[in-house]
Amino acid sequence: MKTIGILILTFLFSCNFIVAQDTLYIYKSGTVLYKQIVSNIDSVTFKNKKTVQETVTDIDGNVYHTVKIGTQTWMVENLKTTKYRDGNGGTIPNVSDNYTWFFTTDGAYCNYNDDEANGLKYGRLYNWYAITDNRKLAPAGWHVATDAEWTTLVNYLIANGYNYDGTKDDNRAAKSLASTTEWVTSNGPGSIGNDLTKNNTTGFTALPGGYRTGTYPSTFDYIGNRCYWWSSDGTNPFCRHLENNSSYVFRDDSYTKKYGFYVRCVKD
Repeated sequence: MKTIGILILTFLFSCNFIVAQDTLYIYKSGTVLYKQIVSNIDSVTFKNKKTVQETVTDIDGNVYHTVKIGTQTWMVENLKTTKYRDGNGGTIPNVSDNYTWFFTTDGAYCNYNDDEANGLKYGRLYNWYAITDNRKLAPAGWHVATDAEWTTLVNYLIANGYNYDGTKDDNRAAKSLASTTEWVTSNGPGSIGNDLTKNNTTGFTALPGGYRTGTYPSTFDYIGNRCYWWSSDGTNPFCRHLENNSSYVFRDDSYTKKYGFYVRCVKD
């Protein structure tokens, strides 16, 4: 309908069907928001605010898109940095060895299945020690999302009709966060994997990158089925995760600091 409007206006201007003193009025709920003499207008363009995205760059040069959801601004992609922001950008060890990954108490990252292509696609998997390091993972002006900020996000989605069934009384908003690609299909009502075309109404674009276990020997699991993110606070670290066969946004503190999860950042 907007495209038709643009075509009609362009046609009228080009054919001089509107006299010089005709005026364009823009209304909302019967109130005039803007008016302008048509002869002063060269063109009219309609923009959807959600399509205009700011970007942010980390210390490695990785570029992230952003999306505003409620009062929060989130990165659209999972973090990919291999360096800390402070302390001259100290390098985070890329640990593939199972023994080292399990026994280290220092920050570390890896790529799913130790494949760099997965790291570029899904982001890096970090242990808990990396996200709580004082040198900081997030770019300047940003920080790793806290448990409270995840709660704010989920509560906003529920209260503003982002549950798959439009209800506002329970946590059924996972589809609104999940990407429209990569997820294994599922028949569960309202689940992420049930009709992927209805996913990602928020623009959050969560990909199912799986995780690395914190057991010995550690393994990689759940790619295509789940995604996990650390929260940056708590004595027992919390995480949030999505599953392809569920409509629920999960909150869990049962995972040890040795697991490898993804990171989403929020603007300060």
